[in-house]
Amino acid sequence: MPGLYNKYIKPLHASGDAASIILSSIVAFHLTDGLTVDYFSSHHLEFLLFSLLAWYICTYLLGTYKFYRIVQIKKVAVDLLKAMLLYLLLIEAITSIFAINILPHKFLLYHYAILAGCVIFYRLIVILVLHYFRKKGYNKRFVIIVGMGKAGQELKKFFYQHPGYGYHFMGYFDDKSVGEPDVLGTIDDLEGYLENHHIDDIYCSSFELSRNQVIRIMNYADDHLIRMKFLPEPGAFHQNRLKIDFYDMLPVLVSRSIPLDDTVNKALKRAFDILFSSLVIVFFLSWFVPIIAILIKIDSKGPVFYGQERSGINYKTFRCWKFRSMHVNSESQLAKRGDSRITRMGAFIRKTSLDELPQFFNVFMGHMSIVGPRPHPLFVNEEYALVAEKYMVRHFIKPGITGLSQVRGYRGDTSSDYQIRGRVKLDIFYLENWTFFLDLKIIFYTVYNMVRGEDNAF
Repeated sequence: MPGLYNKYIKPLHASGDAASIILSSIVAFHLTDGLTVDYFSSHHLEFLLFSLLAWYICTYLLGTYKFYRIVQIKKVAVDLLKAMLLYLLLIEAITSIFAINILPHKFLLYHYAILAGCVIFYRLIVILVLHYFRKKGYNKRFVIIVGMGKAGQELKKFFYQHPGYGYHFMGYFDDKSVGEPDVLGTIDDLEGYLENHHIDDIYCSSFELSRNQVIRIMNYADDHLIRMKFLPEPGAFHQNRLKIDFYDMLPVLVSRSIPLDDTVNKALKRAFDILFSSLVIVFFLSWFVPIIAILIKIDSKGPVFYGQERSGINYKTFRCWKFRSMHVNSESQLAKRGDSRITRMGAFIRKTSLDELPQFFNVFMGHMSIVGPRPHPLFVNEEYALVAEKYMVRHFIKPGITGLSQVRGYRGDTSSDYQIRGRVKLDIFYLENWTFFLDLKIIFYTVYNMVRGEDNAF
């Protein structure tokens, strides 16, 4: 059964969200007061109406109801958590500003937790049901590919490997491959085929066609209400994640999409950094720093802390703090395994990564993040930039105490060219694929590696 059903999906999700808000509010009331029957005679009914309004404001601002046929479940969950965060902040802000104390905080905590679980569970059910019916042949979109190049063949493979998206591949049109499997004809045969067959989308490898052929196909598609989509030339953008911005009516292609450019993502990461660093400073460093300071002083002469100028976001410099692990010296080279400048206490704190703990103050002050590319001394940046392609890209986001490259083995002395390139490659992957859950995963493996011990640490 071909057809577009996206117009039904938006109200389906909106009504499901409304049901989730009502259900979470009633269950939270029951868990708090134990008398569900009194719910509609209390102030909670007013809260219910306000929460519905607040939720739809948040989802409208974030574009949560913009649905596409190809969507990753992870992205759906992340988008909903963004909406939940904004919803939580809006509810808490309104109740604080207007001093509304009629609702117990326990009720709100139950409501937030249950609502988050309900909306995510409901979305997953809808997506899985859609995938099931599309595999059965419903809600199909019939597509053809013009230009049988590498990109076209990859797209065909994608359609066959993901039947749940509901794309039905009809065949290719290509002047150079007539007679091969799945080739329906030449470019000139395309219009005649479209006259006699229902096609929803045309995917065009424009670099394999002449300019006049592309214009002719575009004009025909527009006149017959067929959607036209273009495939990029293989390798044209080096697998960057592309994004389109609009300057008034002018579309501009952005070659590198960074999740942390999003205001909500940036606020979520900064809030986590402040909370995490505050807990570490108050409950751990407050008593641990004096102990380490005494041991460092006993072991060697010199200051407890060592500060060094390093490059941060947008290549702005800041002073990065560590516990001093070397004898006081004027040399600027990076430490290497067996370096005679490293003290006995320094060897221990470097091996266990305890020398990095003062950087939680850098995080609290906003110079760094808990997770991100490790900041390098300024003279090292110049050397590494000559070795690793796109090295400077890592400065689009804040540096971190730990990072993806560190938990994947690129920690400590990475002076070899292949190690430098490997570290930069992982740093760029992180900034282009950031999620809050990825940060949590990196933090977990950082702690795990500290407990287990690492060969690269010295």
